[in-house]
Amino acid sequence: MIIYVVKEGDNVDAIAAAAGVAVDTLIRDNQIEYPYRLAVGQALYIRGTAPWPYKSAIISTGYAYPFIDSRVLADTLPYLTDINVFSYGFTEEGNLTYPAADDGWMIEAARNAGVRPVMTLTPLGADGRFNNHLVSVLVRNPAVSQRLIWEIGRTLQERGFGGLDIDFEYVLAEDREAFAAFVRQVTQVMNLFGYPVSVALAPKTSADQRGLLYEGIDYRLLGEAANHVMLMTYEWGYSQGPPMAVAPINMVRRVVDYAVSEIPAEKIILGIPNYGYDWPLPYERGTTRARTISNLEAVQLAIDFGVEIRFDETAQSPFFRYWQYGIQHEVWFEDVRSIKAKFDLIQEYGLLGAGYWQLMNFFKANWLMMDEMFWIRKREQL
Repeated sequence: MIIYVVKEGDNVDAIAAAAGVAVDTLIRDNQIEYPYRLAVGQALYIRGTAPWPYKSAIISTGYAYPFIDSRVLADTLPYLTDINVFSYGFTEEGNLTYPAADDGWMIEAARNAGVRPVMTLTPLGADGRFNNHLVSVLVRNPAVSQRLIWEIGRTLQERGFGGLDIDFEYVLAEDREAFAAFVRQVTQVMNLFGYPVSVALAPKTSADQRGLLYEGIDYRLLGEAANHVMLMTYEWGYSQGPPMAVAPINMVRRVVDYAVSEIPAEKIILGIPNYGYDWPLPYERGTTRARTISNLEAVQLAIDFGVEIRFDETAQSPFFRYWQYGIQHEVWFEDVRSIKAKFDLIQEYGLLGAGYWQLMNFFKANWLMMDEMFWIRKREQL
């Protein structure tokens, strides 16, 4: 495998010839659109011909909404072991609520592809935001939790799911132990029927980390309660925050360092972002809001505005700036270099796998590189 960084004067024909690959292969693998323009600083994946260096299988999963484009889903499923359908919710009475869009076709497509469809459970309120009051009602009231657990089990069976993922965010500090106890109870019940349970964890770097996102999340207790966990190691750069890398590898490593001190490495899935942000400048807290873009869209912006893509070595992340209509913009996104840094971390720590937020855009080079670095094993318990 080669990662080639485009230089001034390069073109796809010259790069392909130098690398010894067909031009069509280079274009398809990197989703380069006609007329095949490139940006200086753009990182290209060039598939290798030598035997794959690693032989350890990993879990490959990610979140997707039921309104995902059918072509994007079809292109992505061959590279997955699991797919998390986002999302199911619940009421204060413990009744399960369904996604706004029908997910039946998505579940069927996953199963037909040999991929395990996983129900994602979230405490999203009517406003679409995580509601910690809902969490409190659920974990403090045995009758409510028992009703919800029963409804989850029934729905898993009826709709053909193969597992459950619990993604609760902004859990109150006073619900820390009760939340972990709820996850443990869910896991014990679902495991009896062959359904594994995972839980998504906010990216903590210490046990006593302050902040609403972190205080209700106990890594040790939740790692013991669930079959496996996914570290949400992204959103350092976020839509309402200042411009920076979405998942800087130096910060991701700090989270993994802490996580493996509390949870066995073989139970940990590393979260990876499949998107970037475009911020208008100057940044003003409380006013500026970045636009979410795909990784391919980011590269296209650099091409269209004729700017060089730069690479932050500390964050191991690409970025650039451009001007439009008198406003300067700053863009941070993921490319094959930043993703390979995360794959290397999975290998270094012996983690269970990679999980993506989110799968709504197809980034082919990511999946080809994963296939080359790891043997992907399909789950057999479907």
